[in-house]
Amino acid sequence: MPIRPITVDRAAGVLLGQACGDALGVPYEMAAPPVGEAVMKGGGLGPYDPGEWSDDTQMTLCVAQVAAQGGDLTSPDALDDIAEAFTSWLAGGATDIGTQTRAVLTEAHELPGRPHERLTRASEQLHERTGRTAGNGALMRTSIVGLARVHDRQATADAARAVAQLTHADPLAGDSSVLWSEAIRLAVTEGRLDLAAGLDLVTPAYAGRWGDWIEEATAADPGQFPNNGYTVTALQAAWAAITSTDRGDASAMHLQRGLQAAVRAGHDTDTVAAIAGSLLGARYGASAVPTQWRRMVHGWPGLRAHDLVELAVSTSLGGRRHGQWPSVPSMSDPGIPMLGLAHPIDPDIVLGTMSDLSRVRELGVHAVVSLCPLGLHDIPADGMSARDHIEFWINDDDEEESNPHLDFVLDDVSSALRQFRAEGKRVLVHCRQGGQRTPAVALRYAVDLGVAPELAERSIRQAMPHIRGEGRLWHVAAHGA
Repeated sequence: MPIRPITVDRAAGVLLGQACGDALGVPYEMAAPPVGEAVMKGGGLGPYDPGEWSDDTQMTLCVAQVAAQGGDLTSPDALDDIAEAFTSWLAGGATDIGTQTRAVLTEAHELPGRPHERLTRASEQLHERTGRTAGNGALMRTSIVGLARVHDRQATADAARAVAQLTHADPLAGDSSVLWSEAIRLAVTEGRLDLAAGLDLVTPAYAGRWGDWIEEATAADPGQFPNNGYTVTALQAAWAAITSTDRGDASAMHLQRGLQAAVRAGHDTDTVAAIAGSLLGARYGASAVPTQWRRMVHGWPGLRAHDLVELAVSTSLGGRRHGQWPSVPSMSDPGIPMLGLAHPIDPDIVLGTMSDLSRVRELGVHAVVSLCPLGLHDIPADGMSARDHIEFWINDDDEEESNPHLDFVLDDVSSALRQFRAEGKRVLVHCRQGGQRTPAVALRYAVDLGVAPELAERSIRQAMPHIRGEGRLWHVAAHGA
């Protein structure tokens, strides 16, 4: 079995899709919707750097740091850890925070009991005073809960409600978190988008209303739900953005279309796009998230795309596994030979193996494109900036399901190589042993430079006589899907 089968790709896409949606929506929060496509230009209410995520993903990461340990998220100990993470985030990491969440976290300081008990009681007291605690702040951070027990829908629902109730006592806030977490679980395990699948898990008194709300939003214009600070309309706007842009072809481009629609809905754009991005990422995987977004996305507490993948995949596997990907420090292997060959068409593209990653200075490269799993200490490579070392999700397995977006990914990696070269950078492109993924990408790059496929293939084979150069990966690289 490949180290990163399709379900792992989908799990890896959850936090990555959310963070990209968040950063894409940041510049337009409570402002005019974008003219044309939304871009990660920063600013917003933070203000934020280009590509920086906001409180939506920050709070999700508080939950994710606990979920990645593999514990039961409904247990008092896990809920204490999450509560303490929220409190620490408020004190030292929050760049923005919802009014309701701030009130709960602040008032909890004055209450007795364990950390999660203090938060839950503060949330209940706020609801008793105001009757208005159904903001979108619980829904926006629930995505990671959908990965914590991927084969147990009831456990997923129980955890979603427990985490929501730390700050949002209204049953509707818990219901929306349950629905979205279950939809993420289904998208990862079954590859389908079905928000109504969790209707039997919500508060019974509201099940019929939730069914109506979901039906109202399905394939609707997300702009119909402008007051999306409310958890119901936030869910509707995100679901409308996803379903109104679904062309039924399971294309990786649906992720980008859906996030653009979410931002154009206006108002709480970072939150709606973050919510939509988590489910789109769960459906289409990390392999569907485009380079330009993965290269830019970052945020508190000092994480980037690779870190989001590690947290999400570790959570989906039931917790970090000692010495195994994705949490292993390095994927290097002294038994893998170095390669370090110049691309026959462009000598400033260096074709290599995993062992060449440790000698980027010797090779004189300024950017790295990795086509295989990396350890936590492998990226960025020595002396490389985080933005100049990009990972791509390609499996050696020739089955179509293992690389569902193969043409998209090959286009994306070729585009990244051309972008790096336009920036004047010499680039190392490598997979683990340099036998299949590296030459296939080298072939697609040559074809995209305008070299005839037959000539490009002959040149690559002559430069790399050890390659396999066969099967679906090779064919799509040369001719497209």
